[in-house]
Order: sequence, then structure tokens, then C-alpha cells
Amino acid sequence: MNYQVHSSAIVDDGAVIGEGSRVWHFVHVCAGARIGRECSLGQNVFVGNKVVIGDKVKIQNNVSVYDNVTLEDGVFCGPSMVFTNVYNPRSLIERKSEYRNTLVKRGATLGANCTVVCGVTIGEYAFVGAGAVVNKDVPAYALVVGVPARQIGWMSEFGEQLELPVAGEGEARCQHTGARYLLKGQQVSKLDA
Repeated sequence: MNYQVHSSAIVDDGAVIGEGSRVWHFVHVCAGARIGRECSLGQNVFVGNKVVIGDKVKIQNNVSVYDNVTLEDGVFCGPSMVFTNVYNPRSLIERKSEYRNTLVKRGATLGANCTVVCGVTIGEYAFVGAGAVVNKDVPAYALVVGVPARQIGWMSEFGEQLELPVAGEGEARCQHTGARYLLKGQQVSKLDA
């Protein structure tokens, strides 16, 4: 075993966990889960059978990653944030055949206590503010907050807000790294260095 698992954690036979990953107190990783290298699963995390987690993902305490959720490399899941996989759950009605896929792309941040309603895609390096409820797709580099989540700006890959309008045209630099970003319409892209 080339990863660390706390003695209180349960990792079901068949789960794949990458080199250098850390599985902390009271975590449960189901048999079908696929977890990449150098990940951190905080206390009381649950990872379902049909979950794929990329490399260098950080999942903070009290997060359940349910079936049909994919987290690409470098995703950050803040404490107690929530994923769902059924859009209209009822206890008395079986809906496992209706699970909706949720994709969180490379480098995105999901703030503490936010909720991601199933069936959405959160773009690369997007930033979901604490407590937001995401019920539709989020563009790459977008900053969204509120209930329901609405876009209020753009973020750099470093995690700093860019001085750009939500829509239109413009160019901005990350104050920390100097990287340049271009806004065209309602999409931001990072320019080559």
C-alpha cells in the first residue's frame, strides 16, 4: 500500500487509491471508487462506488461524494459541501436508474457548505462561493455565489478575482502570477505566457 489510511477508515476491497494519497479519520471509500495520486480525504468523507477522483484533489471534512460524480485533477471540495445524484428524490420511490452525472473540471474550487445539484458541469478553475447552490453549469474561471448561484466575476488559476466584467470584452492579469486572461462574450481563457 503506497497511500496512508487512518485505522478508523474503511476502504472496501476493490477501491483504487493512488500513490501518496491520505485517507483520514472515519472515511468510507466504496469498492468501485477510483481515486488518483496525492489526494486528501478529510475526516468523515464518503466516496461512492461510481466515483472518479483525479490527482491532487482535496476533499475537506464531512463531504459525501455520491455515485456519478467525477472530480478532475486539482479540485478542492470545502468542508461540508454537498453533492447530489438524484434530482427529485423520494424515500418511497427507487430512482437509482435516474442518477445524473456531475462533472467538476480541473482546478475548480467548491466552497464550504455549497451544494452542487446533480447534472451540472463546473468548468475548469471555476470558483463556487461558500454556501452557494449550483443548479446549472458554471463556465471555466467563473466566480459564482448565492442561492441559486449566479455569476459575479472571474477568477485566475491562482484563485484571485480578475478585474473583468461578467460579460463583454477585456483582458486582465492575475495580480499574483502575472498570467493574462482574455474575456470574449461570456467566456474567459488564459493566454499563453
